[in-house]
Amino acid sequence: MSLNPSIIETLKGVSTATLTTVLLKKGLRNVWMRGSRPLKAGQERVVGPAFTLRFVPAREDLATPESWASPISTRAAIEDMPEGCIAVVDAMGVQDAGIFGDILCARMMKRKVAALVSDGVVRDLEGVLASGLPIWCYGMAAPPSVAGLTFVGWQQPIACGGVAVFPGDIVVADKDGAVLIPAALLDTVLAEAPEQERVEGWIMGEIDRGVPLPGLYPMNAETKARYQAWKDAQ
Repeated sequence: MSLNPSIIETLKGVSTATLTTVLLKKGLRNVWMRGSRPLKAGQERVVGPAFTLRFVPAREDLATPESWASPISTRAAIEDMPEGCIAVVDAMGVQDAGIFGDILCARMMKRKVAALVSDGVVRDLEGVLASGLPIWCYGMAAPPSVAGLTFVGWQQPIACGGVAVFPGDIVVADKDGAVLIPAALLDTVLAEAPEQERVEGWIMGEIDRGVPLPGLYPMNAETKARYQAWKDAQ
């Protein structure tokens, strides 16, 4: 599971807002993971294939500190994460049990995991931030995961923030949150998203010149012709 560096570079130049517009035009409305916010201000845009992890509600015979040493544990899942992946964690929106803490995040950094995205929360915030791992989540809480969740597996379809995520789907996360690109639509997005960014950049230039919005955004035929002339001259 890896992405060509040129694909990563292209998608790092495309905002999540633009991606949602491109995917909307393809009929996909539900691609923005609710609750996945940047944990730290200034986090740069990240791109990577999804490595999925799944929690279910806590059950007293399973959600115990002893479960952390089980073959089915977040620890085992982290050791299976390939370099460059984005760990996408289904925590069901639970906000009072931290799925990962400083030690696990530090290990993910050592394994060169690109980022963590979840609809849950983390714990040990000071250490998590010190690890340097880029994180998008609901926030933080002191209790451990077993206080409210049971870890059940990895690399299977999950729901994160109300979005269906399959292993190998592409995740892009920035200041607006985390967006999923279905793997089957990656080539289409790569073909269309950079042009959408270019168009909007040109429109911003027109706004700076004082051009009014009607006919500019969205563009009418005359504006499209002006844009094409500008593009041809580049």
